[in-house]
Amino acid sequence: MRILYLAHDLDDAAIWRRVAMLEAGGASVSVAGFRRGSGALERPALVLGQTANGRMVARMRSVAALVPQIRARLEASGVETPDLVLARNLEMLALGRSYLRGRAAIPLIYELLDIHRLMIGQGRVARGLRKIEAWLMARCALVLVSSQGFVRHYLERYRQPARAVALVENKPLMLNGPGPATARTAPITPNCITIGWFGILRCQWTLETLDLLTRRHPGRFHIVLRGKPALDVLPKFHETVADNPDMSFEGAYRWPDDLPEIYSACDMAMLIDRYDAGANSDWLLPNRLYEGCLFGAVPISLSDTELGHSLAARGVGLRVTSPEATIDSLAAVTPEALAGLRATLAGLPRETWYADATDCADLVERLRECLPTQDAADPPQKYVA
Repeated sequence: MRILYLAHDLDDAAIWRRVAMLEAGGASVSVAGFRRGSGALERPALVLGQTANGRMVARMRSVAALVPQIRARLEASGVETPDLVLARNLEMLALGRSYLRGRAAIPLIYELLDIHRLMIGQGRVARGLRKIEAWLMARCALVLVSSQGFVRHYLERYRQPARAVALVENKPLMLNGPGPATARTAPITPNCITIGWFGILRCQWTLETLDLLTRRHPGRFHIVLRGKPALDVLPKFHETVADNPDMSFEGAYRWPDDLPEIYSACDMAMLIDRYDAGANSDWLLPNRLYEGCLFGAVPISLSDTELGHSLAARGVGLRVTSPEATIDSLAAVTPEALAGLRATLAGLPRETWYADATDCADLVERLRECLPTQDAADPPQKYVA
């Protein structure tokens, strides 16, 4: 099966994780999309233009200008006619529908992995964007989501017309297994709890809370930050870290190569995100959930979120009742309590937290079911996970 993957950000490692998953499942994948960074790409791809983080309206304008040209651009670049088009995020869905105009036999699949704040609520802009999305989704054979929270709180609440929905969680792809697990239950540093905050660092509340935690309890906590700070959102990120002896920023890391090292070097993982509080932040199941749990870092979450509910169902993690209670809840974690939390997490099968070759094959087979010969015999059902 030949898949054309339309990507919103070719500099996002998650794009290439999905490509690897599709290829491991037996598909042939061509990639085209926009860039938000510079430097060499992980793999060859057709670059359609340059965009920027957080500027959805500007991105939509760039996409709108390309819509009339997309088929010609792809054909001129030698992209073969695919069996299926997979579009990641709303902007790419618009390109996918335009590319497939007059090609009704080729299914269009929508990856809905984040809900932008402009899409939420009953304001004129939100209603207008959802109307556009609904029109585009009417062409889709399937919507892929990474959390059932997106189904309940967005697709169903706003009655967006998804013919069928499949859940593909943000688990790290480990085709050869994740390697040995850590058996450590005691803090990595005696009498000090090390908390890791990794990935795209963009939540002002999280930064301020971790800073305040260490200042109220000096020496009891050490905060390790790694990844890519969103300096447009956190302009004082480096200043905050430099002024706090119990915080350290150790730069970017290689995914997935460095995951065992960085998570094994901390006791707990900060998963609370308030960047889109009441919306996307409360509905998603982030990469950090699976990565941290896989390598033994106890997750810290808010209890009344999709993430908190997921952890509660498994009986693991430190689940905080409210943002205001976060510091006191962490301060109450004794070495004995930490040992219990880590032992409980270690008791779950590690297969809970990563994707393997079977998951890849299952995903490709689910996409294959959208092809015309399958559709005729087995029409998709609404909200099938």
